[in-house]
Amino acid sequence: MSLPHFFLDQQVIAHESHDTFILDLSSEDAKHAKVLRLGAGEHIGIVDAHQDYFEVEIVSFDNEGIRVRIAQHLDAPSHLPHVVLFQGLAKGDKMDSVIRHATELGVSAFVPLACKRSVLKLDKKRAANKVQRWRAIAKSAAMQSGQVRVPEVSEPHSITEALPLLSGLSAVLICWEEAPGTASLSQALRAAFDAPCHDGEPIATIGVVVGPEGGLDAGEVETLLSSNRAASLVSLGPSILRTETAGIVAPALVLYELGALGGARPGDSGESVCRPFSYDEESR
Repeated sequence: MSLPHFFLDQQVIAHESHDTFILDLSSEDAKHAKVLRLGAGEHIGIVDAHQDYFEVEIVSFDNEGIRVRIAQHLDAPSHLPHVVLFQGLAKGDKMDSVIRHATELGVSAFVPLACKRSVLKLDKKRAANKVQRWRAIAKSAAMQSGQVRVPEVSEPHSITEALPLLSGLSAVLICWEEAPGTASLSQALRAAFDAPCHDGEPIATIGVVVGPEGGLDAGEVETLLSSNRAASLVSLGPSILRTETAGIVAPALVLYELGALGGARPGDSGESVCRPFSYDEESR
């Protein structure tokens, strides 16, 4: 059974000078710990502000907070694939569901896309509120599912604004149900692994594009295909999936093909195929 995970925004475990110390949890995380009814002797996973990963034993849990001691310094898996989901904005709680479940699967980052056919339209204030909510959902889902990283959730981007992000990826898979004779996702990934990346290194970060309720239009697809020399159209099968379904199924299939969900990595050599993705870094 995996350990409950908590993420520390400010605290660096290596800077603690005593054998036992109080965890500097956010108020929401402290509430979550109480809900879990954690007690002395139990072990939890901690990812600190320096992204160091520890297993700690709870010494006490009272009004003072959670006092712990280090059980072991763990190595965060370095081979985990990085999948970035470019998800067309969807109405209601569909985006919430996509971010929650895709985080549980292991998606590294989310870029909400404001597309021509998006039903959901956000002004600056509403967008900021939505992003704050989506980031909280991503963190909660990462904690619940035992992830060792919290996915980044960017501000909504138009297709044009997303082009610099897409151009920096190793491969871009565009899910579009209107294209005839498109390759399967597995075929597109294998073709990408057979080609060198921009820097000559093995495939690193895969972008998956899913349209909104109305789908992507032909002009948007052309623009997306021109964003990256390793961009291709892919099919998710004969069924036309809802956007919130495709936003979970597509990255799940990619992660499976990359070996993160028990699948065999295309061109598997046993070496890492990953590098971290940051929308801030890539957009510079």
